[in-house]
Amino acid sequence: MSLFVEDNIWIFLIMTVFFGGGAAFLAGRGLAMRWRPVWMPLLAMVPLTLALRFLHFALFEAELTSIHYLITDFLVLLVACFIGYRTTLARQMVRQYPWLYESSGPLSWRSRG
Repeated sequence: MSLFVEDNIWIFLIMTVFFGGGAAFLAGRGLAMRWRPVWMPLLAMVPLTLALRFLHFALFEAELTSIHYLITDFLVLLVACFIGYRTTLARQMVRQYPWLYESSGPLSWRSRG
């Protein structure tokens, strides 16, 4: 038992980071495409975290009710969701309002000056 992973680092990387993070990234993109407020990814990641925790439990006999690993999974998914949210929102702002904004990186935009 370690800080982030329970028994196997590969299970954590494949299940939580790759599959869960990919789903969270796509959820963040979907929220940004619908112009949802920035607090919506917080709510959207709760059921995804619970589902991911259940998959860990059902497939790999991990501990289902561990608050520590539930929070760890939630934070990993939240980071992936916010990255998807911000990249999509930045791209939308620059594409839809080119006379007002220009890109200042993959996660942000700035006013044209």
